[in-house]
Amino acid sequence: RERSAPSVPECSAWDVEPTGSPTPPPSGSPAAAASLGYQLATSVVLGALILFAVLGNACVIAAIALERSLQTVANYLIGSLAVTDLMVSVLVLPMAALYQVLGKWTLGQAMCDLFIALDVLCCTSSILHLCAIALDRYWAITDPIDYVNKRTPRRAAALISLTWLIGFLISIPPMLGWRTPEDRSDPNACTISKDPGYTIYSTFGAFYIPLLLMLVLYGRIFKAARFRIRKTVRKADKKQPPLSPSEPVEKVMALARERKTVKTLGIIMGTFILCWLPFFIVALVLPFCEVGCSMPAWLGAVINWLGYSNSLLNPVIYAYFNKDFQSAFQKIAVSRGVGRAAGLKLRREKKTKRPLPLGTRPNLNYNKSQPMH
Repeated sequence: RERSAPSVPECSAWDVEPTGSPTPPPSGSPAAAASLGYQLATSVVLGALILFAVLGNACVIAAIALERSLQTVANYLIGSLAVTDLMVSVLVLPMAALYQVLGKWTLGQAMCDLFIALDVLCCTSSILHLCAIALDRYWAITDPIDYVNKRTPRRAAALISLTWLIGFLISIPPMLGWRTPEDRSDPNACTISKDPGYTIYSTFGAFYIPLLLMLVLYGRIFKAARFRIRKTVRKADKKQPPLSPSEPVEKVMALARERKTVKTLGIIMGTFILCWLPFFIVALVLPFCEVGCSMPAWLGAVINWLGYSNSLLNPVIYAYFNKDFQSAFQKIAVSRGVGRAAGLKLRREKKTKRPLPLGTRPNLNYNKSQPMH
């Protein structure tokens, strides 16, 4: 299937449209200046996204490693998610950014295969980590008494291993030949397999089934949380005497907790769907389209990088909105600040206590008018 190359290509391992090699405009022409401006602007934006993604996920990992109070089974899953998103930021996004800025693949076929495998593996594992976190929260809120004993590091390790195993099973088949001959026809393009069977297998395994699972789990979490909140209010109503002034306060607090639950779950699911749903709709539909099925190049680029941006937003949602993580970040910042202040003070003291030059006598501070004993 042949298509003309877009003027501003959209590039990633999961390309939403095959990308050809654009013809470079003549040097000094307005088109060349526009192309250079596009490359500079894209480099700045994508560079900032990658930098903040690396810093955000690294801070989450450091907080869990340094703060004992954060070393819980639930936070092990969040820490593993941060490690996965850090891998996306370090191993995948730089090559994806280079591909996007240059508009063609310049690293060779072997690196293309590695890039595709890492992209699919890490992004799929990141999505499945969100499912593992949802499953852990579902068990914790629907079976709080029994799950206390079942919520062990071994169970967390099993969930984490399962996310990587599924990611591996989805990322490897194209390297073993599950692709179409056209996938490697253009040496300047690097895209995932467009084989219809693999498209269904990968998109449903990496997104649609996890999305359905998360919707069911968070729906049940909301129902369970609302039931517990209202049950607590009913118990408080029975204990309070009639016309008690504290009765409306209890109901207002319960309503506030319910709203907070809705807000939290809405942010979690809303961000996930906003980042990944457009991408996977296009990824599923496009291989089955005829030649006339296309989209603007800029829209394809936005959809690709919207999915990647989920690795930047995950630490914000799962860690920075968490009060335990906020206090841990503050402790680390304060300890770092105190450590730096102490280091500066020590260096200043060392400078003031320089050794005397050879041949000089120390200044004995005594009053010469007083007799020495």
